[in-house]
Amino acid sequence: MHAISASNPMRACLVRPNASEPMPARQDRLDESTLPAALRERVERLLAMGGRRLLGLAGAPGSGKSTLAAALLDWLGEQACVVPMDGYHLANAELQRLGLAQRKGAPETFDSAGYVALLRRLRQQRSGEIVYAPEFRREIEEPVAGAIAVAPETRLVITEGNYLLLGQGHWNEIVPLLDEAWYVEVDDGLRRQRLQRRHMRFGRSAEAALAWIEGTDEPNARLIEATRQRAHAVWRLD
Repeated sequence: MHAISASNPMRACLVRPNASEPMPARQDRLDESTLPAALRERVERLLAMGGRRLLGLAGAPGSGKSTLAAALLDWLGEQACVVPMDGYHLANAELQRLGLAQRKGAPETFDSAGYVALLRRLRQQRSGEIVYAPEFRREIEEPVAGAIAVAPETRLVITEGNYLLLGQGHWNEIVPLLDEAWYVEVDDGLRRQRLQRRHMRFGRSAEAALAWIEGTDEPNARLIEATRQRAHAVWRLD
């Protein structure tokens, strides 16, 4: 996969989720040639319906949601845009105020109502209107407002995140706003290896990375895995 410059402001869009993050190791990568044929056919059927379509990708931390979103974007080019849920992380200062800093990544550490409001805007986007969305920047561990611009002619908005299928609070409003919601899964050992590599890339020691996985990522993963049955399709991408 490769990053594509979006210099035209009418096509400004997040080209690869977490653009500042190094690309995954080659064995963890997908591209157009390795996307399953059944998956491509499902996307083509969505596009054939015409108009704006919203596709959601859910799954546990490290399952490959961002990697799949990037592969779909490489394939579809300017027809698509990726808008991750992670842009709705609460700011670190607010997490500290709420006493949730050590829970960062749990459902209550996101502005779920704001994310639902964005999806509604994307469903109802008017001609000539650009919808701006926030992006989470791992290098500063903070969301950045207005970092993703979605043009009205974008045919497919791909949104990915942990809690798209969660059936509680504002999260429960997401699935009805999507044309399809997919669950992405991978071998559990590989998923944990990816998480450890990710945490270490952004400054944690091996020991601190494992502690965060056990104390935060894995409880979240168990919650997310319980939502699998709400998905329209399940893709295993080992």
